[in-house]
Amino acid sequence: MSNPSWKHLPAPARAIAAGVQEAVAAAQAHDVEAFEDAGAGLAGLDPQRVGRVVGGVVRVLLEELHPDGLTGDDIRGVLERCVRAAAQWWPPVDANVVVVLLTGALGVHEFDDEAAPVPAAAMARHGALLTADLLAASGQPLGPYLAAVFADIERTETIEQP
Repeated sequence: MSNPSWKHLPAPARAIAAGVQEAVAAAQAHDVEAFEDAGAGLAGLDPQRVGRVVGGVVRVLLEELHPDGLTGDDIRGVLERCVRAAAQWWPPVDANVVVVLLTGALGVHEFDDEAAPVPAAAMARHGALLTADLLAASGQPLGPYLAAVFADIERTETIEQP
C-alpha cells in the first residue's frame, strides 16, 4: 500500500489520514485485533470529519467502478460483496451500517433525528470495511484516494472561508 506523507495536513487531518490507512490495511489483511484497535482509534476522532473523508473515498471509488452511474442492483452487489467478504473474518459486520455508509456517501441518506444513531466505532469500522472492499474491486491503493479527498476538502474550505 502506498503511504504518502501527510505532514502538510493539519494535525487533526493527519490523524484521520493515518487512522483510515491503518483501519483499511487491517481490513485488507483480515487482522481482527488490528482492525478492532484501528476502529477504536478512528472512533475517538471527530466523527463528522472521519465520515467526510471516508465518505469521499467511498464516493470516488463507486464513481470510478461505475462510470455510467449506479443502479439499485449495483448498490445491492456492493453491499452483498462487502458484507459476505467481511463476515468470513469479522462476524460482527452489520449490513445495515454498510447501507447507511453507502447511501450517505452517495448523498441520498436522510439522517433521522429520532432514529438511534450508529455508534462512531461501528461507522469507523464499517467505513474501513467498505473502503477495503471497493479498493479490492478497483485494484487500486488507498493513498491517492485519500490525497484527492483531502485536496478537495481543502479547496472547499478555502472557497467557503476566503
